[in-house]
Amino acid sequence: MSDFDPARLAAVISPLRRTLLAAARRAENLPEIPDAQIEIIRALPRGATTTPGELAGRLDLSRPTVSNLLRAMESAGLVTRSPDADDRRQVQVAVSAKGLDLFERFDRAGAALVAEAAATLPTAERRALAAALPALERLRDAITTQRLAAPPSPPSDPKDTR
Repeated sequence: MSDFDPARLAAVISPLRRTLLAAARRAENLPEIPDAQIEIIRALPRGATTTPGELAGRLDLSRPTVSNLLRAMESAGLVTRSPDADDRRQVQVAVSAKGLDLFERFDRAGAALVAEAAATLPTAERRALAAALPALERLRDAITTQRLAAPPSPPSDPKDTR
């Protein structure tokens, strides 16, 4: 696979995602919602509830990070948190109607922007993008599998200057 450049692909993915989110915000006049909050909404399917701990595991984030994100999202009206009916010590989280609306608007705007930009590309490049989608989805899944199988990294020591 001498023509595949993993560093180049990795260097394109993150800026492409940020550019697409920023363009979608502008196109739909959407509020600034941090990427991490969008990922939480994406991880909560319509009508589903989950616990903050399950979300932390699914997104590979620490529980305190998820708790802080959910607190901010609840204040903004993007999620609801309610006590679990079976175990009052547990909290169930769901996306609110407002959160779903914003998320769907982000996705629609993003899809429209990609379609518009792709229309400016030559037909062969559009075909190449279409052909690459299944491979990119499998790549995402493989990276997720590797991440979940890897042992957690030890916390870094700020005094360690090696």
